[in-house]
Amino acid sequence: MWWLHVALLCVPLLAVYLHIPPPQLSPALDSWRTSGHFFTFRGNHIFYKESVGVVGSSDVLLLLHGFPTSSYDWYKIWDPLTQRFNRVIALDFLGFGFSHKPRPHRYSIFEQASVVETLVAHLGLSEQRINILSHDYGDTVALELLYRSDHNRSGHITINSLCLSNGGIFPETHYPRFLQKVLKDSGFISPVLTRLINFQFFSRGIKDVFGPYTQPTEAEFWDMWTGIRFNDGNLVMDSILQYINQRLKHRERWVGALTSTSTPLHMIYGPLDPVNPHPEFIQLYQKLVQRSTVSVLDEHVSHYPQLEDPTGFFNAYLSFINSF
Repeated sequence: MWWLHVALLCVPLLAVYLHIPPPQLSPALDSWRTSGHFFTFRGNHIFYKESVGVVGSSDVLLLLHGFPTSSYDWYKIWDPLTQRFNRVIALDFLGFGFSHKPRPHRYSIFEQASVVETLVAHLGLSEQRINILSHDYGDTVALELLYRSDHNRSGHITINSLCLSNGGIFPETHYPRFLQKVLKDSGFISPVLTRLINFQFFSRGIKDVFGPYTQPTEAEFWDMWTGIRFNDGNLVMDSILQYINQRLKHRERWVGALTSTSTPLHMIYGPLDPVNPHPEFIQLYQKLVQRSTVSVLDEHVSHYPQLEDPTGFFNAYLSFINSF
C-alpha cells in the first residue's frame, strides 16, 4: 500500500505546483507595459506600443512578433527604428504578452490578421501605406495580410513593404521543436501539459533556438517566461500552436501571396536556426521568391536574429528600406 501513501502525498503537492503564481514583471518589462496602450478586439483587450519618431517623415512601421513571445522581442532595435520612421507600432497578438488570452478559444492566423487590421483602423492609419517587419509566427500573419492587401479584401491594410525573418513559412522546411509538436497534437492531454511547463523547462527549450554565442541572459529568459505566464498564457499555448497545422492547410494561399505579390520583399535570416535550417530553408525561399532580396546574418545567429544580432539585423533592414 506504500504507493497509495505516495499518491496521497503527491496530490496536494501537485495542486500547489499547478497554482504557482506568475512571476512579477521586471522593471524593464513593466516599463514596456506602462508605456503602451490597449484597444478592444471582439471584447478582448489587445496591447500595443507606439512611438512617434522622425519629424517630417510619414513612414509607418508595424512590427509583428513570433511564438511564444511578444512585442518585447523588438526592444533592442526599438530606439533605432524610431529614428528612421515617423511612427513605430508593435502589438501583442491575442493570446500573447499583455493581451487577453481567452480560453477555450480557437486561435487562428486569420483572426490575428484581423486583430492587426483593427489596430491600424484604431490608429487612423487605414489610408496609410504600411511597412511591415515580422518574425516567426508574425511572418505567417504578415502573409495573410499580404494576401488580403493584394486581393483588395474589405478592411485590408495597404502594404508598402514587407520584411520577414526566420518564419516557418514553408511547411516542408519547417521543423517544430519537440514540445511544440507534443502540445499541438496531444488532444485532451495538452491542457495538463501546459500546466506542467515551468521556467526551467521553458528556458531549456528556448535556449536551443538561440546560437551558442548569442544566448539570452537569465533576466531575458525570465522576461520571456513572464510574458507567457501573464494572464495565464501558458494555458493557451496548445491552442495557439494550431498555427503549424494552419500553415500546412493554407500553404497555397500564403506562399502564393508571397510568390505573386509586387510588394517590395526582403528576408533577414539567422542561418543557425534549427527550426528553419540552413541551407534548406533559404535555398527554397530564393527559388520560390525570386523578387525578394535576402540578408543572411552572421553564422552564429539563430532563430531570434533581432535579439541575437540587433545591430546586424537593424542595418540589414535599413539597407532594404532605403533601397526603394
